[in-house]
Amino acid sequence: MEFAIEGPLLGQSNLCEPILRLLPEWFGIEAAILNYDKEIDSLPTFLAKSGGQVLGFLSVKQHYPESAEIYVMGVRPEARQGGIGRAVMQEAEVYLKSRGVEYLQVKTLSPSNPDPGYARTRAFYLAMGFRPLEEFEQIWDEHNPCLILVKRLS
Repeated sequence: MEFAIEGPLLGQSNLCEPILRLLPEWFGIEAAILNYDKEIDSLPTFLAKSGGQVLGFLSVKQHYPESAEIYVMGVRPEARQGGIGRAVMQEAEVYLKSRGVEYLQVKTLSPSNPDPGYARTRAFYLAMGFRPLEEFEQIWDEHNPCLILVKRLS
């Protein structure tokens, strides 16, 4: 599948929110979707597009000059396994490195919860060079333990 990456762009929630709604296994809490929708507009966002359709996206949040977070990302179900996640991640990393960011983090569900969808998510991040840092039950709750993964950008 051919696609192009655009970004970083602001004000993209209207294009990203529909993708979140296509992924209820990961984004099934309405309040969380609404929060992501609100935040995406103010965050640098990278879009993967083909024929005018957004296939996937990634938004980053820079917490400090040296560190940033993959705030949210999603790929349409029919476009998964097509290199879109890898491509938006690589573009985001180039952008962050150009801003002097040294460390990138992402939060995801810990392997303490055996959800198979999140096992694939963790496998993706590990393949992209992220490494586990720490698990927290306090960030979300004890049924949804949060794993923080980090990557040194060089």
